[in-house]
Amino acid sequence: MPSSVVSKMQYDPESEVLRIVYVSGMVYDYKNVPPEVYEAMKASGSKGTFLNRHIKTNYEFEKVSLR
Repeated sequence: MPSSVVSKMQYDPESEVLRIVYVSGMVYDYKNVPPEVYEAMKASGSKGTFLNRHIKTNYEFEKVSLR
């Protein structure tokens, strides 16, 4: 089922950066996200709920401008 919040997510296991592209078009990089947390998010029934409960509150982030 598509997420109403998350349009796309990418994960770089080397740097442990989780990039979230929101449905709104905004892009954020969440830093030092362990691979098991990314895997749990991929497997979750609601990406938006998982993001709010487990990612946003626990990991530093940076807004990314893609131009």
